[in-house]
Amino acid sequence: MEFRKLTEKEFDNFAKKHENASFNQTSQWGKLKKYNNWDYVFLGLIDKKKVIAATLLLSKMTPVKKKMFYAPRGFLIDYKNYDLLKEFTNNIKKYAKENNGIFVKIDPYISYQERDIDGNIVPDGYNNKDAYKNLIDLGYKHFGFNLMQETLQPRWIFITETKDKTVDDVFKNMDSKTRQIIRKNERMCIKTREIGYDELDKFKDIMAHTGDRRKFIDRPFSYYQNMYKTLHDDGILKILVAELHAKELVSTYKKEIKELKEELKLRKTKHDNGLKMNENKYLSKQKETEANIERITKKLKEAEELRKNSGDTILLGGILFLIHGNEVVSLVGGSYDKYMEYQSAYTVHWAGCKYAIENGYSRYNFYGITGDFDPKNPLYGLYLFKKGYGGKVVELIGEFDLVISKFWYILYKVAFKMYHGIKNIKNKE
Repeated sequence: MEFRKLTEKEFDNFAKKHENASFNQTSQWGKLKKYNNWDYVFLGLIDKKKVIAATLLLSKMTPVKKKMFYAPRGFLIDYKNYDLLKEFTNNIKKYAKENNGIFVKIDPYISYQERDIDGNIVPDGYNNKDAYKNLIDLGYKHFGFNLMQETLQPRWIFITETKDKTVDDVFKNMDSKTRQIIRKNERMCIKTREIGYDELDKFKDIMAHTGDRRKFIDRPFSYYQNMYKTLHDDGILKILVAELHAKELVSTYKKEIKELKEELKLRKTKHDNGLKMNENKYLSKQKETEANIERITKKLKEAEELRKNSGDTILLGGILFLIHGNEVVSLVGGSYDKYMEYQSAYTVHWAGCKYAIENGYSRYNFYGITGDFDPKNPLYGLYLFKKGYGGKVVELIGEFDLVISKFWYILYKVAFKMYHGIKNIKNKE
């Protein structure tokens, strides 16, 4: 077997077909990380002129003037094949050592053990405990089975399976509340559309407002620009926004009121002309229709006021999706505070689900959740929201460090902790 650098074409041809395919393990992701001062290389193990294992390997200089290496979402390899993993690990370790490395970080895109929609372990379900043991036996240091989001990428995610499913199949499997909100938003003329590069500032504004509300520091605008330029044309990135079409909503309400008034008038005409009907049912139906007219008239006034103050088309929120391998991933998204009542996230996620179904992807990935399913957990509501679409919890195997130099690794950990401590203090000022 031969271990060597791969060309971009060699790597992409192998990576796109691998069962652990992820947007993180693409040549495009390496190019994107270059904007953030990461270097990248494609490495692979060749057997009989065929690539049998590979990785995109990122590297960055640390405060101690040594490099850290990172294979985002892990190597593209069969982790249960101990001999293959050992051969690849030894070569990766040698490569990192020869290139001034302290450690190699991986967070394999494989589940640890199968779980159901409630986060319970599935009896006799699949697991990758052999893979975990192989990594430990080969000297990888496990970060731990964390429940929150302390790692570089989420260890717990929620997915809705879309393979061989129709839109109706997935919709029927949703929680009744989720279906109700999606239908309500459709009636409210809330629609989604994809935005292009020239409208990226709109998405950045959504994320900035969301960051202010949820107390996180959003990425700079240049980050979204670089993402779009690097990933969009290859079909990996798609940004959908939700908009309320106030002008259309006003017209819809006016039409509904007109139809109800005609219904009221027609029923009265039939009654007054002696058409045989139950008097109590007639009065009850008239009263019900009058109440509906009053209710929709109130909504009409609200819609007209909204249109007057905010315009014909109102931007509510949006989500950035990454599409690769067998899944559509909801990476980041947000909404405006003042329009939270419209719950636009339901509509945008449903649009992402439908895209996955209609384009033959196996699953829609809602991305990060908590692994602590106690209702008192501050992130429990996020899990409940995603659970409403139907699907299951996925527990990934976790984050590992392959230490090259124990001395420099300890020194790096101390320097890293000090750096982020100072950074947090500055952010609070």
